Parts: sequence; C-alpha cells; structure tokens
Amino acid sequence: MTVDILLQREPIVLKTDVPPEAGAVVRFEGRVRADEQGRTIRALVYEAYQPMAERQIEKILRELGAKHPCLSVRVRHRLGEVPVGDAAIVIETLASHRSEAFALTAAFMDRLKQDVPIWKMKALDA
Repeated sequence: MTVDILLQREPIVLKTDVPPEAGAVVRFEGRVRADEQGRTIRALVYEAYQPMAERQIEKILRELGAKHPCLSVRVRHRLGEVPVGDAAIVIETLASHRSEAFALTAAFMDRLKQDVPIWKMKALDA
C-alpha cells in the first residue's frame, strides 16, 4: 500500500489519478463548523509535533492496511488557522473494493483522534 502524508498550513487541494485496479475511491473531508461547543466561531487553530505526528499516522495506516488491504491512502491535515468551511483534514483511500476503503478510512479517523499529536488549540470567535 502506498502511503502519502502531509501536514500543511495552506488549503488542501488533492488531484487524484485513479489506477485501473482501483474499484473504489473513498474521500473523507473533515471541515471546520461555524459552531464549537455552543459558540459561533470564525476559525480553529491546529498545532502538531510534526515529525512525531507524521510517523504515528504512517504507523496507524500500515497497521490498518494489514487488516484492510488497500492500494493507497493519502492524508492531508491542516495546521495553523483553518477558517470555517475549510477542510482541516482530507483522507483519500483507493482500494479494489469499497468495503476495504471505507473500513480503513473510518478506522483511521478513530485512531487519529486518540493517537496522533495534533491538537485543536483554540477556536477564534466570529
């Protein structure tokens, strides 16, 4: 499985070339909502210990790839200020079959939140 990870400060843009063996492309975008814990916001601020976060993301993806064989997975996560409506994370998983792509993507999001040193530092009021 090919793994491509990038933590970045600029907006996320992914262009996908889908190989003929990919019968499924699953794309998840986690976007910043206008409401954070009952208050209206204009942005969230994310910080990370980047080298460790990237290593941990790769480790998780490799573990999940052993359970849910996929062709490739790309993860992009924003750092810094992310305005309402923008994607904070994009995961794109290519697999031969949809069940594996969905399973890997869902399991990864669960693990990301608990195991990767990326922190939502604060919400900026609207």
